[in-house]
Amino acid sequence: MREERLQKILAAAGVGSRRACEQMIVAGRVKVDGQTVTELGTKIDPDKAQIQVDGKSVQLPKRHQYIKLHKPRGVLSDIGGDTGGRETVADLLPPDSRRLFPVGRLDVHSEGLILMTDDGELAHKLTHPRFQHDKTYYVLVGERPSDSALEQLRRGVDLPDGRTAPAEVRVVRALPTDLKLSKGPTEGIWLEIVLREGKKRQIRHMTAAVGYPTLRLFRWAIGSLTLGQLKMREHMPLSAREVSSLRALTSLARPLPPENPPARPAVIGLRGSRLPTNDMPERPTGRAPERSPRRSSERPAPRPTGRALGKAKRK
Repeated sequence: MREERLQKILAAAGVGSRRACEQMIVAGRVKVDGQTVTELGTKIDPDKAQIQVDGKSVQLPKRHQYIKLHKPRGVLSDIGGDTGGRETVADLLPPDSRRLFPVGRLDVHSEGLILMTDDGELAHKLTHPRFQHDKTYYVLVGERPSDSALEQLRRGVDLPDGRTAPAEVRVVRALPTDLKLSKGPTEGIWLEIVLREGKKRQIRHMTAAVGYPTLRLFRWAIGSLTLGQLKMREHMPLSAREVSSLRALTSLARPLPPENPPARPAVIGLRGSRLPTNDMPERPTGRAPERSPRRSSERPAPRPTGRALGKAKRK
């Protein structure tokens, strides 16, 4: 295996996010072949080097694990640090699950899709703002926003930490039929908002800034992955085609099949589009199909050219 940056290897091994791994390196918590490494960007070959974090060996898993779950309101999506005894998304997973990390957090008052995985490279590609992958939300507000407010949300809203990027915003008459809402407010107007960045509590700040505070916020999709028919607090391993779809979206190589692939059929994507599958017919190679050689008796007589053509005309 070719050499990779140490923080990238640690993230791919499920130690933490890319940023968290960088902080571990700078803090002197990481050793390579028995030597403490504190310089970011150090490259190593994970197949040859021995890596330790806080004295524990780290190895890249042969197969990553991918689980989607329906986070209810009141549950923390941040599993790091002191949670004060409050329930987190990690508590919703089976007790025998390996250590997984959430891809894209939701605040404690929001609900919907959370992707849990130990595939640090995929998590980085899906969440880093520079990659600009779509995240689709349904947002309940008290009344229909004015056209000017909708246009402001689409163009970008000035917030204390800067102007938000352009977003797709529209009023919807009905939510996706697969979406299973838990108990809570439903009176008002639902907006579909598609973001390509992820500032803290961004949608709540955006809607409040234009005069229509968020009453309820529900994440439906991350890229091509949708929540589907999962009910509140339910979880489900991703199918091989869902994993391949996400990795294709992020331009990552096709992985080995995920552990414990579900037997259920693939989830239907937003607006009824089916997610890409791996059993599609092969693409054409660009070469013309070979034809069987024509027998000599079937070949047409050659057309006269040059002197032969002149003699034929004089005759």
